[in-house]
Amino acid sequence: MEDLRARGISDERVLDAMASIPRERFLDRTFAARAYEDSALPIGEGQTISQPYTVAYQTQALDVKPGEKVLEIGTGSGYQAAVLAKMGLRVYTIERHVDLLEAARKRLELLGFHRVISRAGDGTRGWPEYAPFDAILVTAGAPDVPESLTKQLNPNGGRMIIPIGGRQSQKMYLIRRTGDEFAGEELIGFAFVPLIGAEGWTI
Repeated sequence: MEDLRARGISDERVLDAMASIPRERFLDRTFAARAYEDSALPIGEGQTISQPYTVAYQTQALDVKPGEKVLEIGTGSGYQAAVLAKMGLRVYTIERHVDLLEAARKRLELLGFHRVISRAGDGTRGWPEYAPFDAILVTAGAPDVPESLTKQLNPNGGRMIIPIGGRQSQKMYLIRRTGDEFAGEELIGFAFVPLIGAEGWTI
């Protein structure tokens, strides 16, 4: 966690949550020994588990509070969902790869995260049945902000963290909603796998 502090992660809730979750449990045994390297690692289906700094940065930027309802786009290994749940959030998460989702569900159950609600589907469409969300965290790079996701933000201060740019690299953006007004703030650069879906990239 000291490496994360040195890079500007100062939210103790984020650091405590990440320190308490065994990241190696979210990886294949082949990569378990590398679990705490600050690099993205493969989890199958051409997807990755984000490096620890990326997870910490996105989570801190969301500025979440216990009890808030959060939608994660891209369940992947389930690690980010576990971090959010550990922080006391009501977590909803969507993954388009069914095999990854099933594996993530098993990990979360085994580690005691029984209240994470998940489904397979197109994350760019969000999850309107459970909207509005106090926060939305997108873990794949989008060509633009999906309109469906902005509509599902809580009008009373909902926030979204989303990487926007090309297929290879993106800039992180923080989107805030107040009523029907949206404000975007450009943060720093990252590289994510592409966000595939009706309001994202095509395969």
